[in-house]
Amino acid sequence: MDIKELNKTQLILLAVLLSFVTSIATGITTVTLMQQAPASFTTPVNRVVQQTIEKIQQVEGKTVTQTVVVKEEDLVVDAIAKNKSALFSITKETQDVDGKTIEVGAGRGYAISTNGTIVADAALVLDKEVYYVKNDSGKFKADFVSTDKSGFSFLKIGASVNGTDKVAFVVPAFGDLSKMKIGQQVILLGSTVSSSIFEGLNANKGIDLNVSKTNAGGLVLNLDGEALGIALSPDATSFASIKSITDALSASTTATTPKVQ
Repeated sequence: MDIKELNKTQLILLAVLLSFVTSIATGITTVTLMQQAPASFTTPVNRVVQQTIEKIQQVEGKTVTQTVVVKEEDLVVDAIAKNKSALFSITKETQDVDGKTIEVGAGRGYAISTNGTIVADAALVLDKEVYYVKNDSGKFKADFVSTDKSGFSFLKIGASVNGTDKVAFVVPAFGDLSKMKIGQQVILLGSTVSSSIFEGLNANKGIDLNVSKTNAGGLVLNLDGEALGIALSPDATSFASIKSITDALSASTTATTPKVQ
């Protein structure tokens, strides 16, 4: 059939068909070229395409499904923000060379229960001495409770040193160490913040951490801000899991609770 013999409707349908075939060919060609192009070219192109699509959808009033890309550094920031007030610096009284009473650092610790119990490194918090704990809400006396064979101790927050401060803290959500996957990030929140890659559980069913003395007693978190355990001194096992801590706390509470006659 000669194209000159086509009527107006047939010409329009032909034009639509040709446009459809052309668009398919263009799409295939574009995808092929984009796959072969270097990242320096494809990255700005993808951004332009994404912005264009978003603008068209907004103009036409369509429902836009937004994909939010969460950066790993944002997760770290959120995890720290959630648990900052749970962390306490610990000091204890001792005698200097002149026999004067002074305070020395005893590492870090963090709140493990809403009743004010703090878990700390047993290498630094071991004996029934005079302890103090401090966070952003103030400085408080702390009573020694007990030490566990796994390498951590418990303190109980007491009265404020100045008589006016009111203690405020959060208790971290407890994570499940068994659900950690190799390659995930582990955060150590102590006197400083450090991170490492989870490489699997060691022979003691714990995590191998590079812990400095100033970070001993620090809170070990996953990227969801959940507590995985406590960082211990380098000369100890370097880590105790949150399960061992909560089990010991439960046993300690049971042992100190009077029996009902």
